Amino acid sequence: QGQLDESGGGLVQAGSSLRLSCAASGFKVGNYVIGWFRQAPGNEREAVSCIGTTDGLTNFADSVKGRFSVSRDDAENTVYLQMNMLMPEDTAVYYCARGSTFCGASVPIRSNQYHYWGQGTQVTVSS
Repeated sequence: QGQLDESGGGLVQAGSSLRLSCAASGFKVGNYVIGWFRQAPGNEREAVSCIGTTDGLTNFADSVKGRFSVSRDDAENTVYLQMNMLMPEDTAVYYCARGSTFCGASVPIRSNQYHYWGQGTQVTVSS
């Protein structure tokens, strides 16, 4: 089992930055792929990023490449999503989740391969 808790969301202006945190309890984040997803009102949930285990491989949706980065702090048992140059279309509820899959540049991020989800944190970007 385990639990994930997202934090760090908020209301910011376009061009700003935010760092989301995904704190894990009950398991070590370093032992699992952790994915980030987002869902805007009226839209389906979409993949944003993932970070692998010991290899630390990452992957990003095309819409956030070059603007977002993902990292992991094993001592804090937390995964971070650094979001720079935010745009209004980044507005969504952001979720982190634990995956039973791999993460890499050539591996699609599929939500059905992630089985433990946090409650989400709202990110709103004004124009």
